Amino acid sequence: MEQNNKIIYTIGYSAHTIESFITALEKFNITAIADVRSQPYSKFKPEFNKENLKKVLINNGIEYVFLGDNIGARIKAPECYKNGQVDYELISQHPLFQAGIDRLLKGMEKYSIALMCAEKDPINCHRTILICKHLKRYQIQIYHVLDANTFENHSETEIRLMKLFNLEQPDLFIKDSERLAEAYSRQEEKIAYVAENEAAYKVNHTGFDSE
Repeated sequence: MEQNNKIIYTIGYSAHTIESFITALEKFNITAIADVRSQPYSKFKPEFNKENLKKVLINNGIEYVFLGDNIGARIKAPECYKNGQVDYELISQHPLFQAGIDRLLKGMEKYSIALMCAEKDPINCHRTILICKHLKRYQIQIYHVLDANTFENHSETEIRLMKLFNLEQPDLFIKDSERLAEAYSRQEEKIAYVAENEAAYKVNHTGFDSE
């Protein structure tokens, strides 16, 4: 697969060992990881804790940047929540989010970047339902790395997303774009972070594998 500054990858680490993770990155010539977890720590896989992961990546010639404060799923901005649940559309309009996107776009000029979060299936992660949905506006080719030998084009991911809600079949009265938007909306409702209280708006390092 040819590299250019209009390509970005995503990857979830939950199904990987640190060795298979590095192998996958090397297989797809990824030279930088953008960590989009709001909480960059793992109770179950401490090797993917921010400091540990950064060290291993750098030792393998791969750069690391943490962007969870900007484009993570648990933004520290109460105005982006409705009834306690984060709203992806509000996040996408927030200056913090746009600053993170701007950093990605700038970084893509120099690096082959993969957005990293925990979930194996990109459909179940905000890296797809929030970030990649937004990145499409920039005419970027998006590939989701599923394992060391397999990737999925984002258009294929969107077809799977629509199938999840039985929206993949053409409808005489509903545009394709509207069916896709509906699928994104329904999946957001399923996976978007719900804060238990006001204090939960603030990121803490409790060690959960999450967005």
